[in-house]
Amino acid sequence: MTEYLTSSPEETEAAGEKLAAAVSNRPFAFVALYGELGVGKTAFVRGFCRVFGIDRVKSPTFTVVNEYRGTKNVFHMDLYRLRDEDDLLSVGFDDYLGRRGYVLCEWSEKIPSAIPDDAIRVTISKTDGENGRKITVEGCPELS
Repeated sequence: MTEYLTSSPEETEAAGEKLAAAVSNRPFAFVALYGELGVGKTAFVRGFCRVFGIDRVKSPTFTVVNEYRGTKNVFHMDLYRLRDEDDLLSVGFDDYLGRRGYVLCEWSEKIPSAIPDDAIRVTISKTDGENGRKITVEGCPELS
């Protein structure tokens, strides 16, 4: 397990960059993101994507999935609006698990039974002040 304490959105993005650099030799990784609304999950994804030359990252709250093409493909999911696992299947969730690239899934707590066993789990929580965050990364031995 690796922990980061950040005090700005830029530092949260930097933590995302560190994870991306650590997994960049993998052909595929599933990153399950956990944390309350507005905690910085999309900022973390923005930093992750930057490592692969992707700079236009927006929350896919209304589209559910944004596909980003860079030196590696990143599939950014936001499951906040999903009601159940049938909704998950309708967005092609299983198809993304078979593609080369990285799946970063916000609101993974909504689909606990669908998270792959080998997923990297990132939990972001608020700490001191307006921008203080604790970021915990589990399941990524490359960061150790």
